[in-house]
This record gives sequence, C-alpha cells and structure tokens, in this order.
Amino acid sequence: MKRRNFLKQSALASTSVLVPSFLKAFGGGQLLGSRSGKILVVIQLSGGNDGLNTIVPFQNDIYYKNRPKLAVRKNEVLRLTDDLGFNPALKSLRSLYDDGMMSIINSVGYPNPNRSHFRSMDIWHTASDSNEYLSSGWLGRYLDSDCADCESPYHALELDDSLSLAMKGKERTGFASNNPQQLQKTTSNKFLKTVAQHDHHHEEQVAYLYKTMIDTQNSAKYLAEKSKTHKSRVNYPNNGFAKDLKQIAELITADCDTKIYYVSLGGFDTHANQKNKQERLLKNYAEGVSAFVKDLKQNGLLDDTLIMTFSEFGRRVKQNASGGTDHGTANNLFLMGGQLKQQGFYNAAPQLTDLDKGDLKYEIDFRSVYASILDDWLDADARQILSGRFEKVNIW
Repeated sequence: MKRRNFLKQSALASTSVLVPSFLKAFGGGQLLGSRSGKILVVIQLSGGNDGLNTIVPFQNDIYYKNRPKLAVRKNEVLRLTDDLGFNPALKSLRSLYDDGMMSIINSVGYPNPNRSHFRSMDIWHTASDSNEYLSSGWLGRYLDSDCADCESPYHALELDDSLSLAMKGKERTGFASNNPQQLQKTTSNKFLKTVAQHDHHHEEQVAYLYKTMIDTQNSAKYLAEKSKTHKSRVNYPNNGFAKDLKQIAELITADCDTKIYYVSLGGFDTHANQKNKQERLLKNYAEGVSAFVKDLKQNGLLDDTLIMTFSEFGRRVKQNASGGTDHGTANNLFLMGGQLKQQGFYNAAPQLTDLDKGDLKYEIDFRSVYASILDDWLDADARQILSGRFEKVNIW
C-alpha cells in the first residue's frame, strides 16, 4: 500500500484531529451547508440485543418454555398485533408505531452466521459474506460511489471518538466527533494554524497531511458554527445516547450539509442478569428515539429522515443458567420515518419450531435492507456498492 493511501485509510484521517479528504473547504475557503436530499440516521445497538425480549411473541408457548424466568410476562407486553408486542421498556415508541412511523423487520441476518461480536459486526459494517473480509464499509463505499452530487463534499458524521468500519471507504471516509465545540478548540491551536499555512507542496505525502489539516480547521469551524445555529426545544432524557440524538437533530435542523449520521448504544451483551440490564437500555433507546422523532416532526423534517436500528446478532432462544442469553443469530431491525409504505410489521414472527441448533434462522438478508436504502432512499447504485444483487424489501 502506498504511503498516501495508508494515510487516507488510517485513523488519522477520521478522528477529531484530522478530517477526511472529502470534508473540504470550497468556494474560496467557505464551507456552505445545504440539507438537500434524504438523510439517513443509523443507530447501532452494540453487543447483540436480544430480539425475542424486544419484540415479544407473547402467544408462543415455546418462547415461555425456553425462558421460564427471563420471558416477558403476557400481562406486561405492550401488544401490537395478535401475537407480537413491545417489551414494556419500549412504551415511548408505542405512539410512533400507532402513527405509522415504524416498520419492524423480523428474522434479519445472513447465511452461515458468525457469533463473534467483532466478526459479525464487521460483516454488518462491510456488507460482506460471512467468509469474505473487506476493508471498506457499505456507507464508505456509498461515499466513494458516483452518486448524485458526489462532486460536492459528502458529509457523514459519527457521534463518537472513533470511526466505525461502516463509514470507511476506499477513497473517502466519514468523520467521527462527538463534540463540535471541542473539535473547533482543538483545531484552532495556533501552532497547527501556522503549520497548515506553510507551503509543503514539495512532497506529496506531507502535502496531503497539511492539506488535510487546513480542511480540518475549516470543517471544525463549520461544524461548530452549525451546532450553535439551532437549539432544540424538545425535552431529551439526560443520558449520553439521547444527547447524541439531540445533537443530530440540532444539526439537521440547522441545515447542516450532512447526509448520514451514525450513533451507537452499547451494553447489550447480556450473558447474565439480562432482564433489568436490557430493559434499562431499551428504555434509554426508546425515550431517546421518541424525543428525536418528535424534534424532527416539529421542524417538518421527519419525511426527509430515515432512522435504521440494528444489532450485530440476536440471542439464543433458550435462556442460560445465569439469567441471560448467549450469542445467537437472526434479529429484528427497526426502520422509522415519515414515508414508510409498509408500516407496522414487515413480516411474520420468527419461527420457534424450526431452529438451527437452538438459534433462529434468518429470513431476510440484511443486505436486502441496505439495498433498499441505497437504491430507494439515497438514490445510489446498490448493486455496485454491495457487489451483488439483493432482493429489496418493499418499504417505500
């Protein structure tokens, strides 16, 4: 790998110190924002959320037989259909479901599933086969693609200190920062400004680094200014996840030139004492998302925004001896927004009578969801980005 390509792929090009090459100053050094087109917000539930205790098959005796202590009691389930309902911790999402702003896809996974957190997450991030190893993510390749308006800088922001593989392309990458104000302070260092203004065109690799530094300073200023343009009036919960969603809502409302936002909520690896832990996390998730959707709706932005929530795998059907569940396979996936054609449940509940060595069998390949988002929401070429054709889900 050439040194310049290495620098582009390295963490230096995607942290709060250096901005990737696609976040560039233009128009005489001014960064101009425009919220044209659709916006995608990806929420990652890290650790492998237990889908069966999230969307509960409360009429299924097999579910209760396999989880005598862990199953959600029938009288506690928030019933959505004749056989499926929410974990009570998700009550903040009930109005979104009732108002047709949610589509729930059951049994999402991929062939030959991997039960390692890191490997399965890599598969979801890169949209690879289970035996295929890729170094670029599906959203990163979208940034690389010849999509609409690709001649302008494409902004993809992850609310974190580090960048997920999903956001890393071969030529362009997303940008990771959880504090635009702090980002501006970091990049406003007088030494960095002086160095960045010095002529380093005599050596390509050094020139690339210093050009990136200049881009960083301009981009930091832009993000910090945009973050001050609009302050939300919606009451968000007091936790880190909700804070990130509030920041995203403020940037979207401020007409920030960002098309993709990425945020994570961790802690779902519930091998022991799952019930209270998962319910607390689901409550944080539901209350944060509910406030976020309310915020977007109040500002007339919900129709332009799609929210996708996924986890790298589900859990096994049978509870373990520690009051938890072990790594499983297929899981449910949530889509939320104002333009969903198929609302409610996209497909039937998981088949608990037909398991793969105690695990759920997948019905819908997660790349089918990606293909629908890329083709029908982001107006891109899913076949090119995913290196194959996947039958799309009929959501829009």
